[in-house]
Amino acid sequence: MDLSCTEEEEDFRRKLRDWLGTALAELPPKPAATDWPGRRAYDCAWQRALYDAGYAGLHWPRDAGGQGATPTQHLIFLEETERAGAPYVGANFVGTLHAGPTIAAEGTPEQRARWLPPILRGDEVWCQGFSEPDAGSDLAALRTRAVRDGDSYVVSGSKIWTSHAEIADWCELLVRTDPSAPKHRGISWLALPMDAPGVTVRPLRTLAGSAEFAEVFLDEVRVPVSHRIGAENDGWRVTMVTLSFERGTAFVGEVVACSRVLGELARTARANGLWDDAVLRRRLGRLSAEFRALWRLTQWNVSEAQRSLRDGGSGVPGVGGSVFKLRYSQARQELYDAAAEVLGEGALDVDHEWVADRLSSLSYTIAAGTSQIQANIVAERILGLPKGW
Repeated sequence: MDLSCTEEEEDFRRKLRDWLGTALAELPPKPAATDWPGRRAYDCAWQRALYDAGYAGLHWPRDAGGQGATPTQHLIFLEETERAGAPYVGANFVGTLHAGPTIAAEGTPEQRARWLPPILRGDEVWCQGFSEPDAGSDLAALRTRAVRDGDSYVVSGSKIWTSHAEIADWCELLVRTDPSAPKHRGISWLALPMDAPGVTVRPLRTLAGSAEFAEVFLDEVRVPVSHRIGAENDGWRVTMVTLSFERGTAFVGEVVACSRVLGELARTARANGLWDDAVLRRRLGRLSAEFRALWRLTQWNVSEAQRSLRDGGSGVPGVGGSVFKLRYSQARQELYDAAAEVLGEGALDVDHEWVADRLSSLSYTIAAGTSQIQANIVAERILGLPKGW
């Protein structure tokens, strides 16, 4: 894999930097972390700005409304927007990073035309309805039931840790459509309108005081059969597509963010007189190497997905995403543990950005599949070890 940039790609970088310099100067103040309606409006306005400038869905296929950018251009975009301090996808992350790419890969032309443009424009926000109270890491144990009734499914059950459910228009929902089938084979992937009768949302407050997760209760909710992505009972395979995007590319921008935080940590340590501590310097140096390696792994994963597409494959990120997710989850926790050491007593201030991020980092070994799940995937699908090793 050639990791160098062509002149065309460097020209793309220069134009992007120029646009960011203008666009970021026009941004209004960011809403409070607990103001999710305000944050939705802020995040969607930024998504619309990206769309108008031709940067929304940059790496999506052109026939899905994207720009068909090369993997290198996509990574340049992530590098430059993070380094410039541009807003993250925020409330749009499920739509732009999970549901949208899944619909682009698995949806019919009608489904792609219905859902992809509003995602790219920032008109509609999605949430993720996968986990249940008794089906988290063992996702295939889900029990939310969808019974076919003519042209609709009647859905009953509950979901938990549903990201941004309180502000979402749509939900990527996993349901059991054949309870008699083996648990991995009786599942379907539905697009659920969150304003449908029978949907109840109860926000959950996190350690950091935010409420971007929720419980969702579904009481005989009718969902049109036309909202099913993929074939009935083929939802587990479609889910693996979603999780491949979630593990393979959804955290990419955060690697650059962690590298930026690492630089800020070093500057703070110097200002606080902690830089003479050789143990701390070695710790930060090792973390720097970790995030550089993770960035290279990201480049490899994205390039492999692009090569698959070029060779007639799906273009879906492969199991290398599990290698990335496994190590990134731990490295992020180690980064913010180091931040707590540098902050000293300031590490008790929950309003400090690093403290909030440290609390949030605890969830990364669970979100998008636990580290134990990722380790099993690496063991079985990459190393060829037997199940139950």
